[in-house]
Amino acid sequence: MQTAADAGDAAARLASVPAGHRVALVDPRFVGHVHALRLGLTDPRFPAAAVPGALTAQPEARGALVRALRRATAAVGAGAPVAGPDAATEPEDRTVPGRTAVALEAEGTAVNRPELGSLTATVPTDAGARAAAESARDEVDDEAVRLRSAVKAHDGFFTTYGISPYSRYIARWCARRGLTPNQVTTASLVTALIAAGAAATGTRGGYVAAGILLILSFVLDCTDGQLARYSLQYSTMGAWLDATFDRAKEYAYYAGLAIGAVRGGDDVWTLALGAMVLQACRHVVDFSFNEANHDAVANTSPTAALSDKLDSVGWTVWARRMIVLPIGERWAMIAVLTALTTPRIVFYALLVGCSLAACYTTAGRLLRSLTRKARRTDRAAQALADLADSGPLAQGVAAVAPGLRGGFTAPVIALLGTLVMIGAALFLPYGSWLTVAAAAVYALLSGLAVARPLKGALDWLVPPFFRAGEYVTILVLAARSDVPHAVPAAFGLVSAVAYHHYDTVYRIRGGTGAPPQWLVRTIGGHEGRTALVAVLAAVLTHASGFTTALTALAVAVALVVLVESIRFWVSSSAPAVHDEGELA
Repeated sequence: MQTAADAGDAAARLASVPAGHRVALVDPRFVGHVHALRLGLTDPRFPAAAVPGALTAQPEARGALVRALRRATAAVGAGAPVAGPDAATEPEDRTVPGRTAVALEAEGTAVNRPELGSLTATVPTDAGARAAAESARDEVDDEAVRLRSAVKAHDGFFTTYGISPYSRYIARWCARRGLTPNQVTTASLVTALIAAGAAATGTRGGYVAAGILLILSFVLDCTDGQLARYSLQYSTMGAWLDATFDRAKEYAYYAGLAIGAVRGGDDVWTLALGAMVLQACRHVVDFSFNEANHDAVANTSPTAALSDKLDSVGWTVWARRMIVLPIGERWAMIAVLTALTTPRIVFYALLVGCSLAACYTTAGRLLRSLTRKARRTDRAAQALADLADSGPLAQGVAAVAPGLRGGFTAPVIALLGTLVMIGAALFLPYGSWLTVAAAAVYALLSGLAVARPLKGALDWLVPPFFRAGEYVTILVLAARSDVPHAVPAAFGLVSAVAYHHYDTVYRIRGGTGAPPQWLVRTIGGHEGRTALVAVLAAVLTHASGFTTALTALAVAVALVVLVESIRFWVSSSAPAVHDEGELA
């Protein structure tokens, strides 16, 4: 820390700091809570941030900060510690940091100004104002505010009342011992994998242990985010680990339950894969809808207005959050049913509960889309195209086919293709080459669906339809094959593909765009993989080779997407983020 004699000296000292270092400018008269300064000066997610009396800049905004400081001080004199009274500005803008923040924004650099709530942050100009500020500061418990803000504002009922009241203290314990959110995230994954192993024993004791460990894993899962918010340790890697590990934990647990059930004489692999497919499709509905409306212009909807009105009635908020079976309620249900019942009952409950939740959330999104008047942006259309995961076959069709006009054309064509593909897998004789022909029709219709920019009111349905077309086809063909271990192999294949799709979502959310086109082409796109599985089912009708082929395909896809994903996230220059996650 260095003390500057005046504003001109501050500019010179900032310019002399080695490149690559974060810098901060704080008025020496600042009065406030330590956590107010922490929020303004240490959050890594923003290139520049400010609270009254203090301003910080990351390395990428250093040059702009120095230029802004020099411009801000030129008008008032480099030797002035603070600008004189100016009725045209807010009090916090009369300090050197405040004027510099305004100049920084004028240059085009966004300055984050965190909500401080009851925290004090001010620069008093006389003894009376200073005494009042110090009194206000002393009346508020800085640590209590920090603990409260560590908990997400919007969470499920079970998480809010069953986990967060004590997990926040675990987060503080971890922070005081130097543990990082990524370490806690990893501990949560390891705990869940041990839970899956316990479930795989197929014994009542193993099931009870699995249920307890699954809840413990969820406690740690909540703790990692609370630790990130408590200590402001946000990172690109942390957001990726948190998102992908959640899926890995849940799907590994499904596999553990299925293995345990087989040991007990009950094959529930089809139910396990069905539960995974349903949950993945639920998520892609959420992702697609949110991306389509991320920056919609003139966004209005009576349905959204009604939802906001219901949010003012306390009990409806919790009822609506529980209806969607968020991750806390879902994992609690899985844990209790695992300990007390059988894997088959667990999966039945999951399929029924998630189906009802999917109907509720999708109906709400459909109503909002049909009743709102909004223009989709190019960014939203590109995000939906990336989420569609079109491979060489669909891209080739889209390149030569004229885009079909009509507000609902794209989702209708995508739905038609999905129904053709799933219907063929379900009702044609297993191994029929007509199923391969249906896959060709599916590829053709997939290309037509994305031939025009996805800017229609319901075009966000296109990626979910494609996910259902691919995942359900793999599930049905594996289940109908009667080939030993085909469904577990299909479970592995869908897991690998789903990882690729979740990775795509979080790249888009991180502002870095979708995975490279070479990756999408290499793994075939959704229509290419679907067609390949249909061909394998036709060629390897009466042999265990179908299982071997599905396993080899799963391993190949997993290796390609994991290597590229790890390379990207480890070396990525994406901004530090902390994703609050979906309730689901």
